[in-house]
Amino acid sequence: MSTANNSSRAFDILHPNVKEWVWKQNWLGFRKIQEEAIPIVLEACDDLVISAATAAGKTEAAFVPICSSLAEQPTEGVGVLYISPLKALINDQFYRLESLFNSIDLPLTPWHGDVSESRKKRLRENPSGGLLITPESLEAFIMHRAHHLKRFFSGLRFIVVDEFHEFIGSERGQQLLSLLHRLEFLIRRLVPRIALSATLGDLQMVMNLLRPEGGMSCRLISSEALRQNVRLQLRGYLAHRTDPDAEEGTDKEQIVEDLFRQLRGSSNLAFANSRSDVELFAVALREACERNGCENEFFPHHGNLSKNIREFLEKRLKEGVLPTTAVCTSTLELGIDIGQVTSIAQVGIPPSVSSMRQRLGRSGRRGDPAIIRLYISEKELDIRSHPVDLLRVHLLQTVAMVELMVERWYEPPRPETLHLSTLVQQVLSLLFQYGGIQADQAYNLLCASGPFRAVSPSQFALFLRSLATSELITQTHDGCLVLGLKGERVASHYSFYAAFQTPEEYRLEAEGYSLGTLPILYPITKDDYLIFAGKRWQVQSVDEEKKLIQLRYAYGGKPPHFGGEGQMVHRKIREKMASIYCGDSVPDYLNPMAKALIREGRESYQQLLSQYAPIFSYQGNGYALIWLGDDAVYTLNLIFKHFGINVARAFNVLEFPDLDADEVQLKIRRIREYQMPSPLSLVKGLPSFRRNKHDHFVADELLSQECVAAIINMDDAVEWLRSV
Repeated sequence: MSTANNSSRAFDILHPNVKEWVWKQNWLGFRKIQEEAIPIVLEACDDLVISAATAAGKTEAAFVPICSSLAEQPTEGVGVLYISPLKALINDQFYRLESLFNSIDLPLTPWHGDVSESRKKRLRENPSGGLLITPESLEAFIMHRAHHLKRFFSGLRFIVVDEFHEFIGSERGQQLLSLLHRLEFLIRRLVPRIALSATLGDLQMVMNLLRPEGGMSCRLISSEALRQNVRLQLRGYLAHRTDPDAEEGTDKEQIVEDLFRQLRGSSNLAFANSRSDVELFAVALREACERNGCENEFFPHHGNLSKNIREFLEKRLKEGVLPTTAVCTSTLELGIDIGQVTSIAQVGIPPSVSSMRQRLGRSGRRGDPAIIRLYISEKELDIRSHPVDLLRVHLLQTVAMVELMVERWYEPPRPETLHLSTLVQQVLSLLFQYGGIQADQAYNLLCASGPFRAVSPSQFALFLRSLATSELITQTHDGCLVLGLKGERVASHYSFYAAFQTPEEYRLEAEGYSLGTLPILYPITKDDYLIFAGKRWQVQSVDEEKKLIQLRYAYGGKPPHFGGEGQMVHRKIREKMASIYCGDSVPDYLNPMAKALIREGRESYQQLLSQYAPIFSYQGNGYALIWLGDDAVYTLNLIFKHFGINVARAFNVLEFPDLDADEVQLKIRRIREYQMPSPLSLVKGLPSFRRNKHDHFVADELLSQECVAAIINMDDAVEWLRSV
């Protein structure tokens, strides 16, 4: 810490009991963000966003002044509401903050499904102090204890939202904002909101999203600097195949060997991009321990594992007695206290720049350098190789993301969508809470003055009609909306409180054989080309009810290597990739194989694209290399299909079977002569887009509008067509 207590203005204005607690922590002083936050929080006049690296002291920056305020001015009811995306993080923060609340003689109560009923009963009977809760538990509390709410939260002075970046733009985040707005409506006053996050992109947009309905100004405290030195290496691998049709190559064996050699004997987090890869690498590393005659140090961690298995690993990491590496998905990306880990490993392209920075922040505490190693595999080339593999897209995209992280750029929040699935849930929750409500009152509370402000009155009217058609709601003779019989069942089920669901996976079959499952990021339609399990397929049918996609083998060039296209890639990443292809510098953090791969990618780029034109021919097909975000690339894909042009998409490459570059150019010129289709016409009739929990209750017309907001970028797509 950088500021001594005896010279700290922030320390001087704290309550004596909190000062004593601070002294007992043996801190040398407050960190910069804490020094800045304490007077702002004590004023309690504004919302506040605190953006800083993991372990920078954000929690104390919020709760030290909050507890001081509660000690100075005792209040009836719960004084501070803390909301976390994870139960495990709630448990962690409880142990971290309990002594601070004890110092001011106030209780701190965690509230989720694993907390005992006796502890919850004590808080219900005598509400006070701090409440740590998830959005789902808060939803249940508001629905089932409406008569207690005013007394329970009558003295609420602060709301703290942890890991705020995890909520932004998601259905769960929209649920949270709606709950906070409904809570403030109930107690008839605004309560200062404090958002904590380690990685945020457009901070001004984040400040606006903390209270989208307005009413209170927002201030920002941001620590952009990396906390300490960072050691980084990107290791490249070639997927050699003894059998040309084999799905797996020797690259995974090499990655396992390197992970074992580099991570054994210390505590680390090794991130993979899927649960199947987590299990694959965890068992391979366990077997490596057995072969080398040592105790196992490698354990899997993902959301499908039981609570006991996950908590055993978290406890082992936190105790730090035995060397332990968690092979994990994003489950250990957030701020659960797992103690100090030596390094971070990332196998495959990072999900996002923000995610990579968040993961890096888990390493190198207590003054040690933060260490991250990235393991990126590329396919061995032959005469049939796809341009995606020739261009070494996996490696170049990862380098671009690393460079942007060094430049301190992170993905901004996605543009607002209608969040219709969550609006279904909030309407039903509202009717359950109040028993009934007028339609205009529901619109004013949830939309006009609430977080669903993107929904117009006419859209809301159509939305209510679709809920009535689904028998979720009905209307009494005096116009009051009440729950229908089906709505009663839905809202009473234990699963109702969560606004989100695990992304649905579709089963893939070909000629009666199961190929596996695939989570759907974009809608898939009949005759689309699909690349899966190292082979090229064409979609025969999509069965929405059975979540089944029937495929047939598609002949042609060799399909590209797909190594984890999981999230939508931002345009800024693609633009950075283009600059790397056109440059000649080779980053020092690449190992020899990665350096060779980046040179190969650049050579292929210049061979394929004469004069850097975006359209080129290769092995009898035309291709377009597009330096735009995934939303624009997918929009272009739909525009070509709209005009009857056969096209397949892989990363930021569009493939036009049986057309050469000149013919593709001609098709584009003809498209420019016609009126461009509307965004709604592009998505009309797309299957597999009812991805959110309650989408099946929403009218198709409204879902099409939601689809446009979520995946269509018409401006960038049309600009590209006109510029080619």
